[in-house]
Amino acid sequence: MFTLSDIEMIRAGRKILSVAELSVPTDQLTVILGHNGSGKSTLVSLLSGQQAPDRGAVRLNQRDIHQLSARTLAKSVAFLPQKLPASAGLTVRELVRLGRYPWRGALGLWQRQDSDIIATAMEKTGISALAEAYVDELSGGERQRAWVAMLLAQESPVLILDEPTSALDVQHQYQLMALLSELTSEAGCGAIVILHDLNLALRYATHIVALKQGQIAFDGPVSVLADERRLSELYQTPIRLIDHPQEIPEYPGHHAVSGDLTAHKVAVVCV
Repeated sequence: MFTLSDIEMIRAGRKILSVAELSVPTDQLTVILGHNGSGKSTLVSLLSGQQAPDRGAVRLNQRDIHQLSARTLAKSVAFLPQKLPASAGLTVRELVRLGRYPWRGALGLWQRQDSDIIATAMEKTGISALAEAYVDELSGGERQRAWVAMLLAQESPVLILDEPTSALDVQHQYQLMALLSELTSEAGCGAIVILHDLNLALRYATHIVALKQGQIAFDGPVSVLADERRLSELYQTPIRLIDHPQEIPEYPGHHAVSGDLTAHKVAVVCV
């Protein structure tokens, strides 16, 4: 569990994030929603330890994350920024192998266990067949799965991703979120994801944190947020919800059982 208390972030004399108290589960798929400039990326940067708050404290399992060494933090939290780091000249296997750095270091002894972990991470993300392909030559969806595999190889119990679907087409957006959903339910890890797409959030999240003008506008189960009045107030736009049964989305390496349907809510903006 992440806990934030008395948080303030101020830039250019303006308070861009103010959180008196917030708890974020680390064993679920939590989606952070909010309009542009609402403080989503700032919140994620605090949770991932990328920056310290101007005021207040961020704790992970009751430990102040800014008192942890970089290596210890990397063993606890795996972070993927919105703008992916350079990967020129790296194969998928080499990229995924970088996830083992917090455990082995630059000069650490490489073990058979590391190779097994890398292979398992690629298998879970459906990219084993691309192991020797160059990352820069992959499609957008394949590249995102390769980076998620690197996060898995890091073996951190919490994955944090800043807008991982922003550069993907619709098909790959749903594939990536289906993958993260399955990882959190079956691999024993949690994920915290920034999204702009309300329907993706309603479809895959179990917990929602919604920001509005730098403050917490909603914090709770997705089932509670899936309410027309709450959503309309949050987005200041009339929103209707409809039931939409759909086959469980698939991604390479995962296949739904034939005829297995799951109903979920779809948000429709009323213009």
